[in-house]
Amino acid sequence: MIVMGVILFTPLGTEVKVLFNRLIAFSPSLEKTVDEEKVDFSTWQLQDEQGKTVLFSEFQGKLILVNFWATWCPPCIAEKPSFQKLYNDYQDRVVFLFVTSDPADKVVAYKEKHQYTLPMYFPLSNTPKLLESTSIPASYLIDQQGRVILKKFSAADWNSGSFRAELDRLLQ
Repeated sequence: MIVMGVILFTPLGTEVKVLFNRLIAFSPSLEKTVDEEKVDFSTWQLQDEQGKTVLFSEFQGKLILVNFWATWCPPCIAEKPSFQKLYNDYQDRVVFLFVTSDPADKVVAYKEKHQYTLPMYFPLSNTPKLLESTSIPASYLIDQQGRVILKKFSAADWNSGSFRAELDRLLQ
């Protein structure tokens, strides 16, 4: 009972949950594009860390990786190091949108604590329908034609060789 209490109700428990999620995280795999419906780029507005409004339509025609997350979510915390490594190598070729509803000061403190350089955004309007989820983390890879070609609703190893190979193929 004491061990369960520690895992469920203390900061040490969060670390255990993060470690567990890292152990079970697999490489995300692309879906076969069956549904040709495209993401609506026209109305989604985000705010970047500097307070500037960013229109989702600015990224149309590019390869986009969207990740919905929170600073208190153990699976989200677990996958951030692999996202950082991926971002370090692909930031000039893939649009990365790490979207959270957490307060900006918490996000800044989280980034500083972990020395992340990932670009964080805050929603200003409703998320496009094809990117809606009731759980986090929720990640979507959108191809240059605006189709969602990957949906992942749990922690993943985003820095895996197989996922990097898929990105490289999509970027050719």
